[in-house]
Amino acid sequence: MYSKASLFKDQTVRLAHGNGGCLMRDLIEQIFVRHLQNDLLDANTDAAFIPFVVNAGDLMISTDGFTVEPLEFPGGNIGSLAVHGTVNDLAVSGAKPLYLTLNAFIEEGLELKVLDRIVQSMAQACVECDVKIVTGDTKVLRRGQGGGVYFATTGIGQRIAKHSLGLNNIKVGDLILLSGTAGDHGTAVMLAREQFGLMGSLKSDAASVLPITEALLEFAGLRFMRDPTRGGVATIAHEISRVIKQSVRLYEATMPYNEQTIVVCDLLGYDPLFMACEGRVLAVVAPDCADAAVSKLQQLGYADAAIIGRIEQGRAHAFLETELGGERILPELEEDPLPRIC
Repeated sequence: MYSKASLFKDQTVRLAHGNGGCLMRDLIEQIFVRHLQNDLLDANTDAAFIPFVVNAGDLMISTDGFTVEPLEFPGGNIGSLAVHGTVNDLAVSGAKPLYLTLNAFIEEGLELKVLDRIVQSMAQACVECDVKIVTGDTKVLRRGQGGGVYFATTGIGQRIAKHSLGLNNIKVGDLILLSGTAGDHGTAVMLAREQFGLMGSLKSDAASVLPITEALLEFAGLRFMRDPTRGGVATIAHEISRVIKQSVRLYEATMPYNEQTIVVCDLLGYDPLFMACEGRVLAVVAPDCADAAVSKLQQLGYADAAIIGRIEQGRAHAFLETELGGERILPELEEDPLPRIC
């Protein structure tokens, strides 16, 4: 057990916390190991032992990096975001996430109390997602060379999908499902920066999507899943159209939005279809199971789940069918539509 006085003897991270000596050991043990400890995490080894049952299923692996400003935002922080983001990449690929690795790049001057809160949130997210961080590394960057803290993660899971998932499985006539409101994470992070003189109660949608993916995997007509993070729903629509070389039509009339997201985006000139989500699933499903899939998610508590589009024969492009019956081409992102949020 570590006393608070011992834990915060230094108020901020120093370069010496990354030199391999006693301060680095204290940082690892008193913050990371203290919160993330489990039966497989051993800070005294360079590699983790992870048990797998032979012939229990294929292994899947994913890797990701996380940077966000501010580090803490309504509905989460970079710690919980790193866990959820890695878990979600495995989940939408048809896997049950099991183990994570963690690399932390910490900027000199970061308040240790902030880092402690972030890692505590990371630990709570691991418990909620039933995953374990089994190994990791820390580096300290000079002041001005980082955004407080960056995380790089690798996730390992076991494939549970009974049929293959992927863009190449998508067919003309398939329908597009979204599990919840679009663009909340990106909008909430913008509000948290208070750069635009706007304030609100909107929270990020950051969360594990594993309950969503497990429910959708019950349907044989499931073709593809993706979490619409950077670039949002519209960017995934472009990815689909580019790979299958067909048209993707999105429906404005059925697209679920949080009212605050719409208001903020309208005021600032952003399109919520391009704003990041961190707890949503976009899925492509066969027409004969689409309604049942939506009903299943709504029964599980995802009240905003809806059919938001379909795959059509035609040239490869993505467009929005407006509520008035018109069509608007959705441009593909070339430049960042707003200051980077992740």
